[in-house]
Amino acid sequence: MKLRTLFAGIGLAGSLLSCSGGSGVVSSAKEPVDYVNPYMGNISHLLVPTYPTVQLPNSMMRIFPARSGYTASRLNGLPLIVTNHRRISSFTVTPFLGNEEKPVRELNYDRERITPYRYQVYLEDDAIEVDYAPSHQSAVYTFTFEKNGTPNLLFKCGRGELMAEDNTISGYQQLNDKTKVYIYAEIDVTPEKHEVSKSSLLITIPENTQRVSMRYGISYISEEQAGKNLRKEISGYNTDAVAKAGRNAWNEALNKIKIEGGTEDDKVVFYTSLYRSYERPVNLSEDGHYFSAYDGKIHADEGRPFYTDDWIWDTYRAAHPLRVLINREAENDIIRSYLLMAEEKGTNWMPTFPEVTGDAHCMNSNHAVASVIDAYNKGLRGFDLEKAYLACKEAIEGKSLIPWVEIPAGELDDFYKEHGFFPALKPGEKETVSTVHSWEKRQPIAVTLGTSYDHWCLSLIARALGKTEDADLFLRRSYNYRNVFNPETGFFHPKDKEGAFIEGVDYRYSGGLGAREYYDENNGYIYRWDVQHNIGDLVSLIGGDKAFTDALDQMFNEPLGKSKWEFYATLPDHTGNVGQYSMANEPCLHIPYLYNYAGQPWKTQKWIRTLLNQWFRNDLMGIPGDEDGGGMSAFVVFSQMGFYPVTPGSPAYNIGSPVFSHVKMDLGNHTYFEVVANNASPENKYIQSATLNGKELNQAWFSHDEIKDGGLLVVEMGPKANKDWGKNAPPPSEN
Repeated sequence: MKLRTLFAGIGLAGSLLSCSGGSGVVSSAKEPVDYVNPYMGNISHLLVPTYPTVQLPNSMMRIFPARSGYTASRLNGLPLIVTNHRRISSFTVTPFLGNEEKPVRELNYDRERITPYRYQVYLEDDAIEVDYAPSHQSAVYTFTFEKNGTPNLLFKCGRGELMAEDNTISGYQQLNDKTKVYIYAEIDVTPEKHEVSKSSLLITIPENTQRVSMRYGISYISEEQAGKNLRKEISGYNTDAVAKAGRNAWNEALNKIKIEGGTEDDKVVFYTSLYRSYERPVNLSEDGHYFSAYDGKIHADEGRPFYTDDWIWDTYRAAHPLRVLINREAENDIIRSYLLMAEEKGTNWMPTFPEVTGDAHCMNSNHAVASVIDAYNKGLRGFDLEKAYLACKEAIEGKSLIPWVEIPAGELDDFYKEHGFFPALKPGEKETVSTVHSWEKRQPIAVTLGTSYDHWCLSLIARALGKTEDADLFLRRSYNYRNVFNPETGFFHPKDKEGAFIEGVDYRYSGGLGAREYYDENNGYIYRWDVQHNIGDLVSLIGGDKAFTDALDQMFNEPLGKSKWEFYATLPDHTGNVGQYSMANEPCLHIPYLYNYAGQPWKTQKWIRTLLNQWFRNDLMGIPGDEDGGGMSAFVVFSQMGFYPVTPGSPAYNIGSPVFSHVKMDLGNHTYFEVVANNASPENKYIQSATLNGKELNQAWFSHDEIKDGGLLVVEMGPKANKDWGKNAPPPSEN
């Protein structure tokens, strides 16, 4: 039996078991949520894996098992609330039997079963069945004790305090200087006693009680609000009822895109990827108010949800454009939330990594500007474009471009504005700017290319507002990538402060750990293509269509040049390799589609299918690298459907190779965009011909306007490439 099949059985069978189990929740026919395998990618190729998150779509309440990794044999208690993405649970509860005090921390477990809306596990040592189901801001646990004895519930938090009175538990966890998360819980039996030790609370239940249920709410406002959140969502202790409501919520969300055809594994990969696209950001509004970590205050939400926890560097590329299509109202509210953050922070800087605890300001560039103009150019009007322009402009012009720091613009920024590139240090040259992050370095090529794109996005916003002078200025700056293009090598090449190319650069390995001294996480082969807004000009810089496609071919075929352990010791994010191409990191997502711009769309079709099949699979290692809260998963959703937004900000989509014979996407207001791929199969991956809305289509792209009110793309698929289809009509770019 292949490992792929075995792992799929573990994950999906577990999902189906947890749906049934006598609860009456599932019918015999599969619904979209039945295809979700939360275990997909739970073992990482190298860095951070996925987590089997239990959560309703974009909801504040979320958990995943409290263990060090998928293969860990013990749990560190049972989770009550994960605040920011990937963080450990802020509170845990540990059920156990016994009269003696014992510092229970680790639990041997078995029979774990997870769906997006339910978590079930068996605690071996004390023979306890655990059943959990979440709502949006509350949840319910049921503990069934198979053995006689004295049941206990041990609650833990870190930097906080826990209290108890009768059958209620309350407390808080201090997340940072400004942010607390509060909990209010009720259990359905009267305890014999409580023992409180500030951040630890032991509750003893009457002897031989066989079943204990606990319902609880969480809040970022107050303990009182946590209680209100509980009472408005969960009235009893019925885990089945809460799970059924959660199941319905997930089916409603996942049914935004219906698919036919493909294999069973294809469907699992698709709906699991769509599920992960709903993990973040999370809705923080509580009864018309929200807590903002940006000023430490509680605000009225004015009837619109406030969202946070979104790593924009990762998600602007595909997750935001996907939401523009299937959840426009939420995308409007998300962008509006960014503007509120900028205002509340006091600096009017758009966030880059907005979290529950504030803006983490990770990575490089300021790509919220891309999400703003992408939404606007696709018809969204639920935010103030003038405010967005001012905040985006201040983030790019007034805040420093130095990666991973949040300070006003300084000497390196002045250099960039004067010379049009971020300067690199020569090998062995010591850093002279004290504000440069000691680990993350300057990342000069990543900063120059990313800021060029950001300036292009900013120029589009300025033009939409009639700010012609600003638009022209920022459009000129959007060409700054040319300043670091080396015509002799055809790569983007770091320059020193005198404007000379750094000597001895190897585009595979140079730049230190993660290539951060020159690039960022990926090597020069990946950043060669990081000109999303002006791929037509990039084709010209590299030497025309043939030179461009030859360079793409070379990337896919260029060996690592070192042993794997040496290569990954230098570039640990650069996994999922096909030659020098890395499927595992977000700057790589658009690259397979670039053949469309240089007369070889058939190679885009070939590579999209190849990469999907190689790296996104229904198994425990089925994701090639970090899945940063929907960023990579949205790429899979788009690519399996057959199209992709290469340039957020440009209202156009590149066509790839549809996996399914029929896709129906709900655009809202009773309008649908459908993709019909006749004869699509693993072998039939090449487009032979196409029509869009009944008219012949001989180009590998279409505009948003052509589908915004509904549309139908029909492609005829075959086993051999039609090398003439779409070759003379490249997708739009600035040049």
